[in-house]
Amino acid sequence: MQRLLVLIFLLLCACQPKSEQVVAEKSAAAPTETPQVDEYFVDSLTIGRKSFNKVELSKCRTPDSVFVIIKFYTKQRGAWLLKNSFHFLKDPITSCSAVLNDFNNDGLNDLTYQSSIAARGANDVRRLFIYDKKIDELIFIKNSDKYPNLLYNKKLDCIDAFLVTGSSTTVFLNLEGDHLRKFASVDLSDGLTVWVYDKNGKGKIIRQDSTNEGSQVRYKNFRPLEVNEEY
Repeated sequence: MQRLLVLIFLLLCACQPKSEQVVAEKSAAAPTETPQVDEYFVDSLTIGRKSFNKVELSKCRTPDSVFVIIKFYTKQRGAWLLKNSFHFLKDPITSCSAVLNDFNNDGLNDLTYQSSIAARGANDVRRLFIYDKKIDELIFIKNSDKYPNLLYNKKLDCIDAFLVTGSSTTVFLNLEGDHLRKFASVDLSDGLTVWVYDKNGKGKIIRQDSTNEGSQVRYKNFRPLEVNEEY
């Protein structure tokens, strides 16, 4: 009788479904999707400390998404050491068009790349990365893509942005940590209105009239008003 029970137990085990095991084996054997690199940018001559820093930017594509990978390196003992990296989703149409410029007037080049466009291309929206010499890393300016057409403003030693709609607004910004803080603006959507803002973002109008209504004019100063003729 005992032998009969053992035989029945073995038969039952042999008949158990193996679907879970098969699924696990197939999952383990499934090939990993390799991203396709659509765009690649590298610089080791002008970013940060020239010849001692390097940046790589890759726009990659998989069947499900498009994304940007940024890697920043420092040179130590003749070899490149990865200091920090970033990963962002990207629209599938526009290029990254990476640009190196000095945005904080420290004589060291920073990085921007095009994250999107707006107003039929009139608003060049970019993410900004400032090189910080103290820690030898790139600092991502988290709200930089809220301000299109960013430029370093020599007149006020700040950054300004130019927002194009049916009219235009020039916004003057200070770098504070990993954010841009608005301290003044010139808006032409309803006549001309000049605003100043305190550190809490509270605004006050210091000038308002009916001139230049609906115009698209970029300013390099707000008090007194000065047009940026080079833009």
